[in-house]
Amino acid sequence: QVQLQESGGRSVQAGGSLRLSCALSRYSVSRTISRDHYSVAWFRQAPGKEREGVGGIYNSDGRTTYDDAVKGRFTISQDIAKSTVDLQMNNLKPEDTAMYFCAARVGWRLPLHSSDFDSWGQGTQVTVSS
Repeated sequence: QVQLQESGGRSVQAGGSLRLSCALSRYSVSRTISRDHYSVAWFRQAPGKEREGVGGIYNSDGRTTYDDAVKGRFTISQDIAKSTVDLQMNNLKPEDTAMYFCAARVGWRLPLHSSDFDSWGQGTQVTVSS
């Protein structure tokens, strides 16, 4: 499994922006899975709700996917040299409030299902107030 660590979550007012970062353990990436064929996704879970996919990126060619609820507001990017995947969130809404997790898996499959990912971070809390 790949070790992941999220950061950047905090409280923000509606309309504001946040940038979350997911750091992948370089050692575990190189030793555990192929450096060129894995995907990293962001999921979120609000209290009382199921975990849902926000979006993801495929390491090999940088292709991305986004849930309709965040399309046009959120952007996922990767820095392969630093082994990080960032989630830029703009025009935040109160309904974006949730614990945000990054997860990794070998390969690329759509749609994003949490059950397909076997490596998870601890999560970072995002709270958007109106």
